Amino acid sequence: MGMSEVISTGALVLIGVILLVLLMQYLRLREIWKFVIGCRTATRWAKIREMENRELRSALRAEKARIAHLQRTLVQLQEAGPTA
Repeated sequence: MGMSEVISTGALVLIGVILLVLLMQYLRLREIWKFVIGCRTATRWAKIREMENRELRSALRAEKARIAHLQRTLVQLQEAGPTA
């Protein structure tokens, strides 16, 4: 085996190692990308739920105000006495 064959074999082994490292990096990057996509989806759902919660709290405040108004009206009617 001549020197050029040793160099060629060494270069092929080095290329194989580089390809293996690139494959490992690709697989790792794919896992990270899936995680990022999952986080984006979770964030989107969290924003949707946050908006729904704001709307529900607003509706609850409006309903409480309506109940308070009805209670005040009831008290005023009761204080006015029976009309019959």
